[in-house]
Amino acid sequence: MKICVYGAASPTIDKFYIEKVEELGRAMAERGHSLVFGGGGNGLMGAAARGVRDGGGKIKGVIPRFFDEESVEAICDFCDELVFTDTMRERKQIMEDSSDAFIVVPGGIGTFEEFFEILTLKQLCRHNKPIAIYNLRGYYNELSHVMDSSISKNFIRQDCVSLYKLTDDLEELLSYIEAPVVDTKTVKQLKDG
Repeated sequence: MKICVYGAASPTIDKFYIEKVEELGRAMAERGHSLVFGGGGNGLMGAAARGVRDGGGKIKGVIPRFFDEESVEAICDFCDELVFTDTMRERKQIMEDSSDAFIVVPGGIGTFEEFFEILTLKQLCRHNKPIAIYNLRGYYNELSHVMDSSISKNFIRQDCVSLYKLTDDLEELLSYIEAPVVDTKTVKQLKDG
């Protein structure tokens, strides 16, 4: 299975997160999965790639050209395949098309945007790939509260939270990703409008 991991690029985050995401990458590779990711060499992107490499897995990085040309962030230098794109949109499309499932680890606004885009596409029945959030140290607790609040105010349908799994347990996360895909509901069942 090709698993896309979305996560932080920052090199200054707590080592706890780095170690846990390296462990995730190793576990993915040991279970026969490969990595699709944003191509960064630092932060949790780099941690996922190192873990997959150390576990013997394959790695596909996808990164916009301007990240290299303008030294936006370090690029992972050991990808089996590194794809350069012209735009961020093209990057996300290639990552989505290349992946069978998505794991969201802690990250900033880019990670939030990637999660909400892939969730929106699933809500609109444009894909039926598993989405899991690795809620390390409760990082995504507030996001969960925002979703619950939006549901309680009728901005989001309750069924929307069934489109992803939020957990801090690595085995539960990978088991969810690997489980047979369950048919989703129709767009009308998932979205008002």
